[in-house]
Amino acid sequence: MRQRLCDLLVEQAEDPNLVFLTGDLGFRLLEPLRDALGERFINAGVAEQNMIGVAAGMAARGLSVWVYSIAPFMYARPFEQIRNDLAFHCLPVVLVGNGGGYGYGVQGPSHHAIEDYGVLLTLPDMYVYVPVFDDDLSSVVDRTALSTNPVYIRLGRDERPPNFDPPPYAPWRQLVDGGGPVIAVAGPLAGTYLADLMPIPASERPKLWAVSELPLSLNSPPPAFLAQVESAGVVVAVEEHVRRGGFGADLLQYFVDNGVPVKTFRHLYARCHNYGRYGSQHHLRRLSGLDPASVIGLAKDC
Repeated sequence: MRQRLCDLLVEQAEDPNLVFLTGDLGFRLLEPLRDALGERFINAGVAEQNMIGVAAGMAARGLSVWVYSIAPFMYARPFEQIRNDLAFHCLPVVLVGNGGGYGYGVQGPSHHAIEDYGVLLTLPDMYVYVPVFDDDLSSVVDRTALSTNPVYIRLGRDERPPNFDPPPYAPWRQLVDGGGPVIAVAGPLAGTYLADLMPIPASERPKLWAVSELPLSLNSPPPAFLAQVESAGVVVAVEEHVRRGGFGADLLQYFVDNGVPVKTFRHLYARCHNYGRYGSQHHLRRLSGLDPASVIGLAKDC
């Protein structure tokens, strides 16, 4: 997804108001954007707190400001500046965090971002995008251009199987239909379940929905999703994020607030920061029960 985002911003580089800041990251990827923007591409160094303050000042002067780092350094170290400088003044800075969830798996918990959007959504007027596919980035970039709020984009990898043609971008999208329970997944993790779901007989196959925008107070579940929930009675919410403050908690709160009848609700999430051993993103997903076998098995047993 990083490459697709870089390409899209290069296409917009003629906009004299576009400014891009990086926290000394993006080498061998962002060079085309650096060359296209010239002095409007700023390497702020390993100084994330200062970088957010500079971005806030630029946004206050009417510039269109994008800020990039790997996800754990995008929200954790500069949280006070995001809170005080961006959120409290509702400045439309776009924060891009690459490798959300366990994306930087082998580098350990300091490089994991499994509480990122939950932390940021505690702030006023914050909006979060968790694109599922590379194709989503065009719509996400267009939407951020219209935003008057601070925005966080959590980038991952497009993990759909070969030859899967995703539906057009929307905050909520149904990717798989069937006669089984409903699985609702935040972000690119949804793509990892497609290959295992398709061979299941249609009468038993779980329905798969992908969610790309949070909080749900601004993007309520669509009527088609709610109708399927009422019919199936079973919902499995899945996210590569901790239990508290994430998509699953938001969805359950929506059901309670709006009287949506759900017989069984299950929430699968990133279970741990500290493991005895670290491995790939897929390995850490398995340890958290987010792999296809665990998720689909749970849905079918509900």
